[in-house]
Order: sequence, then structure tokens, then C-alpha cells
Amino acid sequence: MAAPDPTETLAFDGDLLALTAALVDAPSVSFEEGPLVDRLEVALRAVSHLTVDRVGDNLVARTQLGRARRLVLAGHTDTVPPAGNDRARIDGDRLWGVGSADMKGGLAVMLALTAVPEPVVDLTWVLYAREEVAGVHSGLGELVDRAPELLAGDVAILGEPTSGAVEAGCQGTMRLRIELAGDRAHTARPWMGRNAVHRLAGVLSALDDYQERRPVLAGCEYREALQAVAVSGGVAGNVVPDHAELVVNHRFAPDRSPDEAEAHVRSLLAPFLAEGDGVEVVELSPAAQPAVDHPLLRRLVDRNGLEVRAKLGWTDVARFAELGIPAANIGPGDPTLAHTAGEHVDRGPLEAVHAALVDLVAHGDAVTEVDGQGRS
Repeated sequence: MAAPDPTETLAFDGDLLALTAALVDAPSVSFEEGPLVDRLEVALRAVSHLTVDRVGDNLVARTQLGRARRLVLAGHTDTVPPAGNDRARIDGDRLWGVGSADMKGGLAVMLALTAVPEPVVDLTWVLYAREEVAGVHSGLGELVDRAPELLAGDVAILGEPTSGAVEAGCQGTMRLRIELAGDRAHTARPWMGRNAVHRLAGVLSALDDYQERRPVLAGCEYREALQAVAVSGGVAGNVVPDHAELVVNHRFAPDRSPDEAEAHVRSLLAPFLAEGDGVEVVELSPAAQPAVDHPLLRRLVDRNGLEVRAKLGWTDVARFAELGIPAANIGPGDPTLAHTAGEHVDRGPLEAVHAALVDLVAHGDAVTEVDGQGRS
């Protein structure tokens, strides 16, 4: 296969699988999205009815049609590093390649919606960098800080991989660092010290026995989790260690605030902590309540018979929720394939998600049903 032409247009020509392949063939590992964003900017500026703004490596394109409602379509342009799958490979109606599921298939669907000639809602496309890395680097966070007015809307849809279902809200995530103290001694005389590494046993046992909550919110069952993700300790091969450190990740449902989730974890750890120990939250991203009761999202679900389920991971739905914009996830990719060497996306889900979104934005009864006032 010939190397991709960096000047090749990314405009939609009717073939969603081919457009996704072109996006896959445009490398965009986190922090290296610039060349792809350059090409996306050219494609968006070629659409006469769009106003395009670029903030760093983030693009915002908007219609200005004076519609009663504004729908935000958002997706990230970056991928994780490839695992021998840096080039697109099409086999029948299946496309293999890094980012095909997460989420260049979703981006292709969003780009194709620029071809809708007379949308009945105003549209905003938000294509942002650096989602696959720590939240402090988020391109969407950069837009929130530098140009929040560009993100205004009534409701947002993110193209994260969901296999064509609507995944509502998202769980929050926090990482906590637990530091356990001990007393140094020679390993030939361990009774003269206290082994901080051995003290991890009680905490790890409690984590292994953890019984998660499964609250049901707006008909969606969330499933919390608490897992150890890193451990360190030790001084030398003949020293009883006086310090051990454990990092845990807690995924919490949207009916808990960050403070409530932190208090829950601390209460679980309390029996194993003593003077000189410490617990510190080192990273936090709040949850988002499911928003499937918003009229536009309800219309999307009902008219297309879409499955609605909880988003068990964290997505930028939460950032929109913090801005007061209800949001949900829907994309053609399979989330279980994200970040794997076998990542792929199929033509059927691409076309199904595209058709559902076209139905939402292109039909005259969309605003009528939402407003009940006949505006279109």
C-alpha cells in the first residue's frame, strides 16, 4: 500500500469506511496531532456554511443559522501509540488500524454530517487533542479555559466508541496514593522494626474483597470499582523497609460527589492506617449524571430504537456536564477493542450511527417535537 498523501482531502465523498481509513492513515498519537488537525482545518474551512476557529491543536466549527437549538458534536483526534497497526487495512466491510474504533470512526461520522445541507438545529463540531493522556493535558480542557464561548450548546454528543448504543453519563475516577510507615531494622533482626511492605497485606486484602455498588440511575446500571494500580517499597536487600506506597483507582457512580467517593475509600482504608500513614487524592475527574431525558437525546433514542446503557468509564461527557451542557456518548466503534492490536471498525455501525444522527439533525420535525411550538 502506498504511503498516505498528507495533502489528500478529508472531505466526505459518501464512503464512511474510506474516510475512516484516511483518518487512520493520518498519524495522530497524543501530542502529535498537529498534521492531522491541519488537514481537518482545511476540510472544515472548505464548507461554506461553517465558521471555523482554531485554538492550539483544537478545532471548533459552527453553523450560524439562528436555529432554536444547538447540538455539539465532539470528539478527540488523538490515538494511543500503534501496536503494529499504524496503517489502515480494509478487509471487505471491516477496517483495521490504530484509532479505528477509538475514535476515528466517530470522527468520520461527524465530518460526514457537515454535508447535511439544511440542519434544523445549529451544529458545533469540537475536534480536540490529547484525550488519551492525563487530563491536565486535555485539548477540551484547553478550550474550556481559553474559549468556553465556542463550546456553548443545548446538548452534546461525543463520538466515543459504544458499538452504536447510547452510553449515558459517565462514572467518575480518582486515584489515591496511600503511604504506609514502618521502622527500619536489619533483616537478621526484623523484630526490632516494623515492615511497611508487610502492612500492605491488609489493604490489598480489603481491595480484593471489595463489593462494588451497582446503582441504577435513569434506567442505567453503573458498576463501581476499586483497584490497586501501582505499588512500591523497599530500601535494600537486608533492610526492613520503613515506607511502602500503594496507588488505587476508584471508579464511582454519578450519584456520588467526589467528596462522597473519597470519604467512601477512606472509610474502607481506615482500619489499616496508623499514625504516620497518609492518604492523598492525586487525580480526580468527576462523574456525570445520565442525560437521556433531554428531548434531543430522547428523540435520537426513540426514533432509532437505540440501546441505552451506563458509561462505566470516564469520558469528556463530564466536562460538558460541568459546563451545564447535558451530554451522552454514541459512536460506531466497539469499546472493548480500543487500544488493542486488533482494533477495528465495521461499515455497518458506521453507517447506522451516521443515519441516526442525520435523522436527528436533518428532519423538520426534530425541533417541532422538542419545542412543541412548530419552530424549525
